[in-house]
Amino acid sequence: MTEPDGSEQFVKRHDFVQPGPCVMPYAIAGLLVAAFALAGCGQPASQASAPPPAPVTVAQPVKRTVTDWDEFTGRFEAVEEVQVRPRVGGFVNSVEFQDGAIVRQGDLLYVIDPRPFEAVAEQADGQLSDARAKVELAKRELDRGLNLVQTSAVSEQAVDQRRQALQAAHAAETQAAGALKAARLNIEFTHVTAPLTGRVSRHLVSPGNLVQGSDTGTSTLLTSIVALDPIYVYFDMDEATFIKYSKLWFEGRRPSSRDTANPVQVTLAGETKPSHEGTINFLDNRLDVSTGTLRSRAVIKNTDLSILPGQFGRVRLIGSAPYEALLIPDVAVATDQSRKIVFVVKPDDTVEARPVVLGPLDEGLRVIRDGLKAEDRVIVNGIQRARVGAKVAPQTAQAPAGGKS
Repeated sequence: MTEPDGSEQFVKRHDFVQPGPCVMPYAIAGLLVAAFALAGCGQPASQASAPPPAPVTVAQPVKRTVTDWDEFTGRFEAVEEVQVRPRVGGFVNSVEFQDGAIVRQGDLLYVIDPRPFEAVAEQADGQLSDARAKVELAKRELDRGLNLVQTSAVSEQAVDQRRQALQAAHAAETQAAGALKAARLNIEFTHVTAPLTGRVSRHLVSPGNLVQGSDTGTSTLLTSIVALDPIYVYFDMDEATFIKYSKLWFEGRRPSSRDTANPVQVTLAGETKPSHEGTINFLDNRLDVSTGTLRSRAVIKNTDLSILPGQFGRVRLIGSAPYEALLIPDVAVATDQSRKIVFVVKPDDTVEARPVVLGPLDEGLRVIRDGLKAEDRVIVNGIQRARVGAKVAPQTAQAPAGGKS
């Protein structure tokens, strides 16, 4: 058995690399792919297409005559408030009102047992009749004495005594008449009526209870009534605002509330705009030294009786003379740290951040005191898509920016 030589072993070990008919197409395809890949390595990659400009809504500032209003926190109080107390004492017979109802002046509220006072009135009436009878007797005695003194049948002294007796009888008659009037007044006071028109509180004394009557304020409290229309609102004005108003008055640009009923507007809790109107009718004569504020008062129409004493409200008081101003929607104002800015679209449709000085709100729009021009295009919608220096696709607002909110 002979060993094959080296050349024969080499040929046998490499028989498997001989390409068959099925291997050739795949090898050629691989070479082509590699060739194309090598050819593409020398060319630059295609750049991504730039995003389109962001769409935003723009509007020009509205120019109109406005008046500044200053806001204060106020509390409502009744123009008139009465504590209902009896003027005579006795047992309560009935309560004639519904708790919390509106009562009119003169409406019956309580009835106190009138029988003891009726008895006193009958007694006073009898005393008056007796006094009148004595007056008639004294008058007749005086007439007889005057006739007899002419014949010297009676002395002048007797006539004077009869004249004095008639005067005493007249005094007794007057006293008896006064007692009867007082007794009848007490009977009238047993019917406790409403002294004013307003909303009554709950009844504090039930029928069958004894109440004390007095004209000195020590009588039993029965209930209370508050007038609702009109109604007062009290608020405190800070010293800086008072000085501002004084300066405007000296310059003739705003009337003083001391001699002019300046208008006010009131916004109640939960409301977004004023719902009631009124006028200033009182300013205190000094500032409170502990708070540095001036107590002020306005009288408000409350025809719908929706405001109750004790409520809070936001009071808007006229704070300037009318002036021309530029206004934009408040949503167009953004905050950049400590300053306020708006985004303005320049003629080349790029965005610019413009610092502005804000004024008060007027009919839903924000007054811009400085920083804008009438021809500027302000972004009012799509602020979150705007970037300073980037182009945008501005579209004019459909509704005018000056519409009321």
